[in-house]
Amino acid sequence: MSFSVKPTLTGQKTVLRPFTESDADTMWEIIEDPEVLHFTYDPSNDLTLERVRSWYGSRASAPDRLDLAVTDLATGELVGEVVLHEWDPAMRSCMFRTLIGPRGRGRGLGTEAMRLIVGYGFEQLGLHRVQLEVYGDNNRARHVYEKVGFAVEGVRREALPRDGGWVDEVLMAVLDHEWAALSSRAR
Repeated sequence: MSFSVKPTLTGQKTVLRPFTESDADTMWEIIEDPEVLHFTYDPSNDLTLERVRSWYGSRASAPDRLDLAVTDLATGELVGEVVLHEWDPAMRSCMFRTLIGPRGRGRGLGTEAMRLIVGYGFEQLGLHRVQLEVYGDNNRARHVYEKVGFAVEGVRREALPRDGGWVDEVLMAVLDHEWAALSSRAR
């Protein structure tokens, strides 16, 4: 298995496709959204438009991770990203992360995008485990992760500094046999 193949995955509401350099300006707008900044990025990270352009311009050739653009099927508009990364071949596991900008929220696009990429990981890449970490106060994301099939495995209490205080980091995962059971019930 490798992340060198960058598929296009189509659902009923979304199309996941490889990034192109021309996506960088829209991703920059999404990254600058206050909610995305609050729940996704380390405040000490010095993001610049040039870095974002370089990053998204290189995603299509990155063999160690699968970054896909989340687009609205109806309009073609780029609304966010889904990512499988930190692949461990011996354990057949990887990390998952996502960010959805304001124009993609509240319409089920993020939920479907997660189902598409996680399903691809299990069904096409042969993963056993997909895990993620989420801020304890990110209730919207936690709800969607649970709806898709991720289960809370633990909490790292007050693990991350945030807004002059501390926030928990919640560890969640879904396993291949759990995914298969969820998928068979959905049919």
